[in-house]
Amino acid sequence: MTPPSLLTALLPLMADLAQDLPEAERHRRLLETLRVLLPCDATAMLRLDGDWLVPLAVNGLSGDTLGRRFRVAEHPRFMQLLAAPGPVRFAADCGLPDPFDGLVDGVQGHLPVHDCMGCALQVDGRPWGLLTLDALDVGRFSRVALDVLQAFASLAAATVALATRMHGLAARAEDERLRADSYAQAAGHSNRGPRQLVGHSAAHKRLMKEIALAGPTDLCVLIQGETGTGKELVAQALHAASARSKRALISINCAALPDNLVESELFGHVRGAFTGAVGDRRGKFELADGGTLFLDEVAELPLQVQAKLLRVLQGGHLQRLGSDREHRVDVRVIAASNRNLAEEVRAGRLRADFYHRLSVYPVLVPPLRERGRDVLPIGGFFLEEARSRMGLGAVRLDASAQAALLAYDWPGNVRELEHLLGRSMVKALGRHAQRPRILTLGADDLGLGVAAAGATANSADTATDTSQVNAQVNTQVPQGLGLRDAVADLERRMVLQALAQQHNQWAAAARALQIDPANLARMAKRLGITRG
Repeated sequence: MTPPSLLTALLPLMADLAQDLPEAERHRRLLETLRVLLPCDATAMLRLDGDWLVPLAVNGLSGDTLGRRFRVAEHPRFMQLLAAPGPVRFAADCGLPDPFDGLVDGVQGHLPVHDCMGCALQVDGRPWGLLTLDALDVGRFSRVALDVLQAFASLAAATVALATRMHGLAARAEDERLRADSYAQAAGHSNRGPRQLVGHSAAHKRLMKEIALAGPTDLCVLIQGETGTGKELVAQALHAASARSKRALISINCAALPDNLVESELFGHVRGAFTGAVGDRRGKFELADGGTLFLDEVAELPLQVQAKLLRVLQGGHLQRLGSDREHRVDVRVIAASNRNLAEEVRAGRLRADFYHRLSVYPVLVPPLRERGRDVLPIGGFFLEEARSRMGLGAVRLDASAQAALLAYDWPGNVRELEHLLGRSMVKALGRHAQRPRILTLGADDLGLGVAAAGATANSADTATDTSQVNAQVNTQVPQGLGLRDAVADLERRMVLQALAQQHNQWAAAARALQIDPANLARMAKRLGITRG
């Protein structure tokens, strides 16, 4: 491409510099302009985040690519691009694995011999990220293409730097919070990689906006949402977006605390406070001093503990169990529950003042079924994580698998998606005598239609089993009950039956019900069942 035509192609991009565009739109236009300058089959823009490369925009790659996180050390092509002083064109017969193998739209199986090149984006003299291009035709890229890419990369880096300066520090901080992968620090870096909030749907963007608003404050935040939606990741994101991000984020699962240890775990104890207290011990509030305390499944806390927590939430004052000395802590509290806490208050299972103190800023995490095509990038994140863990070259979803994921209702939300993909990869590997270069998952591997088909095929057996269960626990739902009351009625009868069968031995009944004894005690209290 000659310099005049290069300038003509770059004029729209240069005009974008004067516009206040959303970050995602700016990146999309960058890649569109790049494909005009250098026609190719796929291109990507990736940002360097510590040891990882995070796709910000892709063109010509499958939808799940945006959710993947590439560990630089596992991808020698990326390492070479980041280390090179300028653009790099890989030989068509290069033996280095291509990170986008199996991800180029319309290509079944691994990429054939093809042209591939890329370059690092330098901002303020440091590597900021990468631009990559793949063409299925050998010889598509030439020496001229390298020069064009260098010129484009310089302008692209300028757009990144200038956008940051135009928006100022506050806007840059908000963009970082809104970016789906900007919360890696809270989860920490490991070989597995940070767990992150991933998505591009309107529901996901609304959640990111709430995090951006509430994160920098010290307000108590109540995170509510169905099981498996990622409430703990939201808590980590809120902590990472706050001024407390350099201090500890302490998490505690309230549902896993035995009743006799709840106060000790939260407030600490002194030596001799109870049998087995052989020394002084700091509680979770003291450990979180200066940082954030995340109370997961907060609705499981006993009423008397809720009352004691109020004093800490209101003034930061606490006393270790067995001590007369008062401690003062500076802790931000984030709580989470999959229950409707307003209903828990009306039912008398949660103190109203405790609820109002926790829900200063409520945040609702949307279920996966309301997030549209987010299932693909989220699935891509889990696939890349599992690929690295299992030592595979590449893993992809074919068109039938992508359609099946988009059509499913996801009652178990993101957690169900993670488990399904991990299980499907193991099943798919079992079909190969040797590990394939690229593992392809189809709809049959996912098995999302098997449950329904199996239920239809075995309806007689299912009906028999259901009749037996109904007879054992008398599950006939009384007329006029809503879903929540019907569930509570069933829980009550199952608990009573287990206690009767185990001769009123609560520990044995908990084992029979396959729940923790402390959870059984709390459930019984909620259901109005007293120890006899």
